[in-house]
Amino acid sequence: MANLTPNLRGALFMIGSMAFFTLNDTAIKAVGASLPMFQVLFIRALISVVLLGVVVIWLGQHRLHMPRRDLGLIAARSVMDVASVYFFFNALFNMPLASLSAILQTLPLTVTLAGALFLGEPVGWRRMAAILIGFVGVLLIIKPGADSFNVYSVYGLATVIVVTARDIFARKISGSAPTFIVALANAVAILGFAALAIPFSPWQPVDAQQYGLITLAAGLIVVAYFCSVATMRIGEIAFVTPFRYTSLLFALLLGFLFFDELPDIWTLIGSVIVVATGLFTLLREARLKRQQRTNA
Repeated sequence: MANLTPNLRGALFMIGSMAFFTLNDTAIKAVGASLPMFQVLFIRALISVVLLGVVVIWLGQHRLHMPRRDLGLIAARSVMDVASVYFFFNALFNMPLASLSAILQTLPLTVTLAGALFLGEPVGWRRMAAILIGFVGVLLIIKPGADSFNVYSVYGLATVIVVTARDIFARKISGSAPTFIVALANAVAILGFAALAIPFSPWQPVDAQQYGLITLAAGLIVVAYFCSVATMRIGEIAFVTPFRYTSLLFALLLGFLFFDELPDIWTLIGSVIVVATGLFTLLREARLKRQQRTNA
């Protein structure tokens, strides 16, 4: 790997990040069939807090002093992350993995739209058209009015909305804030949320296999965070970001292997539309930034 260019190494880390995040989703979905959602969420968050805490201490990031503004933004981002996990887990336990993953691929589109609406970032007619076409792809995936459309499809869409808000807060956090500190704050917030919900959800006995799957999921999350951090520090964002769409391929493969899920033709067509419009938006944004640097 040492002989590869920084962009290629960044792309490999991005692919690894998507693989580990999707493997985490697979493990959680597998154990979610036999345990209450909040119980799974609590155990995974507890293990994640311990693992991330060890990483933060090992890197010495716990001794850093961050501006009050960053602390407020991290807190706001954590609240959004709690909401996103609630919607995502509900959808994950009740939807095909590939369908949910395809819906989440609209994030580059929704973040671009939110950046224009709330941060004043310029969005031309081409990218706006791509966003609208991408939303048509989402409609093909969730198929409103069809028998397969239910409240969990709405939870998938809600996940996109809340994660978009989370990412807008993240954009305002200064670059000096360590990523693992942000991740730890999120894990602590999710742990507290799950702990509050536990009394209202019956606690069931957990066997060794279930503990193993949840522990595996927590470990995969930490590795995925590491890969995502390495991605942005090694490669150019414009080059490595399109590789995030490999998560859809991983979701299709893992959904078939572990849950015998085969998406229908409309889901596949919608997924292609969402990925194509997302790639266009990312590449168009990168091109405009290069032009701005050239003209400066």
